[in-house]
Amino acid sequence: MENFVFENRTKVLFGRQALAGIGPEVAALGGRALLVHGRESARRSGLLGRVADALAAAGVTVVEFGGVRANPVVEHVRQGIALARLQGVEVVVAVGGGSVIDSAKAICAGVPVEHDVWRFFRGKKGVAAALPLACVATVAGSGSELNGGMVLTNQESGQKIGIGNRLLQPRVAVLDPTLTCTVPPDHTAFGAVDIVAHLLEFYCTTEAPRTPVQDRFMEGLAMTVMESCDRVLAEPADYQGRAELLWCGALALSGLPAAGLGWVGFPMHMLAHALGALFDVPHGASLAVVMPAWLGWRAERQPARIASFAGRVFALPPGDAATLARQGIDRLTAWFAATGCPASLADLGITADHIPALADAALPQAKLWRLRDYSRPVIETILHRCLCPPAVAAPARSIPPPGPSAPGAAPPGGR
Repeated sequence: MENFVFENRTKVLFGRQALAGIGPEVAALGGRALLVHGRESARRSGLLGRVADALAAAGVTVVEFGGVRANPVVEHVRQGIALARLQGVEVVVAVGGGSVIDSAKAICAGVPVEHDVWRFFRGKKGVAAALPLACVATVAGSGSELNGGMVLTNQESGQKIGIGNRLLQPRVAVLDPTLTCTVPPDHTAFGAVDIVAHLLEFYCTTEAPRTPVQDRFMEGLAMTVMESCDRVLAEPADYQGRAELLWCGALALSGLPAAGLGWVGFPMHMLAHALGALFDVPHGASLAVVMPAWLGWRAERQPARIASFAGRVFALPPGDAATLARQGIDRLTAWFAATGCPASLADLGITADHIPALADAALPQAKLWRLRDYSRPVIETILHRCLCPPAVAAPARSIPPPGPSAPGAAPPGGR
């Protein structure tokens, strides 16, 4: 295990009726709040009104800023920054999924500075101050509610870039699983895929020689994500399934899984960001296409970590690393298919002719994240592997049932 510093200052209010605590928490951060939300779903469901009423009851003045879209764009964030400055906002409250929370973080970073907010995403400026942020998460997946990361798209430059800073971590996060029960099946699955991708990137890119604590933690989270996703796709109102999925999503990118792993990379997200930037593909859908291709490419070079994950998570019999890695990739790909995720670039309407432009969009993120092994030829090679659906012979439902009696289940403490 490598040396590490772990810090997570987000206060989590989790469970049914957790929203009742949002007013006093925000009031302690500031008396004038920018309420950031998406297009219409939060308003139609009545959630936006409930949040606004709770803030008002705590003495907080609300300035509403809606219209955040999936794959949020910097142009819209700039409008939010201007409004926050004009209204003298002291705190930002995000109500929505990862796109809304990320937009809110960018507004928090942009208000105190004179330069354009996109300079943060170009690596030209660092975040030195930010407005405090509170969030009400409505989708399980991105984990943005428990970390300082944010992702924005610049439509003018054709880039989707992710950066992070500890000052952008929400001060308080409301996680009520009942608020996620109306998430459509496709976006429920996309969120689950995103969580698995976070875990696999940590798991497969670490160079630490021995990390049993983190390995069992990540394996257990991945198993729970897949089991819970299956449950809520079958029964959308399954509270326990929604609760498990929401908490796994938050934990996966909370800093805990990566603690002790040393340097880790996000190559799958780098590739998925390019798809989102140029084709506005939902993030989880992009990852469902990219993940099998990247894992296959990686397994040809370094199969051991993929084999370890596959053997434990999918309860595979012992075998050589290359075989286990391939079997695990097949099982994971079959699960993606069973949840209704796209399987190839062709499913997204993307052809080989688009690959050079996708590589152009991916390279700035690779540079910013110091993914030195991902040159243009490497990126294009992996994207070419995404063109056609992978051939999968594994059964679709291949996840062992929960419980200590399941063959190959993670040891106690790993679940």
